[in-house]
Amino acid sequence: MSAAAAAAAASAANVAVIGGGISGAVCASLLAAHGVAVTLFDSGRGAGGRMAQRREVMEDGTELRFDHGAPYFTVSNDEVARVVSGWEARGLVAEWKAMFACFDREAGKFTDFEKEGTIKKYVGVPGMNSICKSLCLEDGVVAKFGVTIGRMDWIQDRSSWLLASLDGRDLGHFDYVVATDKNIASPRFSGLTGRPPPLDLSLLPQLSMMIQDIPVRPCFALMLAFSEPLTKVPVQGFSFSNSDYLSWAFCDSSKPGRAHVLLNSQSWVLHSTAEYASKVINNIGPRKPSADALAKVAEELLKEFQATGLNIPQPIFMKAHRWGSAFPAIAISGDDKCVWDKSMKLAICGDFCTSPSVEGAVLSGMRGASKILGCLNFPSGL
Repeated sequence: MSAAAAAAAASAANVAVIGGGISGAVCASLLAAHGVAVTLFDSGRGAGGRMAQRREVMEDGTELRFDHGAPYFTVSNDEVARVVSGWEARGLVAEWKAMFACFDREAGKFTDFEKEGTIKKYVGVPGMNSICKSLCLEDGVVAKFGVTIGRMDWIQDRSSWLLASLDGRDLGHFDYVVATDKNIASPRFSGLTGRPPPLDLSLLPQLSMMIQDIPVRPCFALMLAFSEPLTKVPVQGFSFSNSDYLSWAFCDSSKPGRAHVLLNSQSWVLHSTAEYASKVINNIGPRKPSADALAKVAEELLKEFQATGLNIPQPIFMKAHRWGSAFPAIAISGDDKCVWDKSMKLAICGDFCTSPSVEGAVLSGMRGASKILGCLNFPSGL
């Protein structure tokens, strides 16, 4: 097929992308760049997924922002490096020249200081969600936020998918679907919503064992603002060893391009251990935690942070957030980097297909787009 014919086929294709995190946003952007009509659905208020940024307002009206999901990302794959280089040229990402170390909770000291320049760390500018927001605004992508997919029905005689929202609205027919939500066919969806999962796995028996219940590791993030720098902390990020509560701490305000930083103040984001988060969720249940439950989590994590002996003062702002499915515990798709059913015109993408990282999610989204473009007779996919 000629390039012109492939472009015509692409322009006639209609693709739904479920999820506005980095995997879905990358996939949607690549498809749209080849002339495919893309509608992206996300249940949140905006793009980002686990690369989200939280806006908070203090009692005095001061605005704070936190990267309360993925704090940064690294790149080792050449394909992803080329994509990230393009983002860097557009001002969507910048290098975070941060020094990292490990804090031994038992010994009460920092160890394993990272050698400067060992691994290049990237952050979105001015927030981690900037990349997804920009990709979802590109020509050819229609992004619909605040929409949770409730049903995915395969219409055999049309060889297409009919989607409906959780509240029963008809969202239209689509030639292809790209699903980036690991709960699309999981019992966890029922635990969160009280409804069956959108994707009926009896349609895809060959995939059912692979995608029906992908194990995950939860995490709580604690957002903290201090009126003065933490002078006893010599690094911008550190992992914890021998802590039952905390796994990581990141100085969010030290990242490049952060405009919402008060003079002489510091913002930090702490990540809990998966074990601590699992214990809390087992006690309070899978649904959205109450403000009181989150306040208790915040107090417990702050107490552990202050118990380090690093002279951590009382914060001027503190709030916890739960990531119930923060990190996939396995990768399900092997070398393909995405799950693809050509006969059902369905791609499943995300870090759970490759590796629990931003880079893994980007690569999986690229592979999903390539599978669809291949069906539309673009010779080399991407």
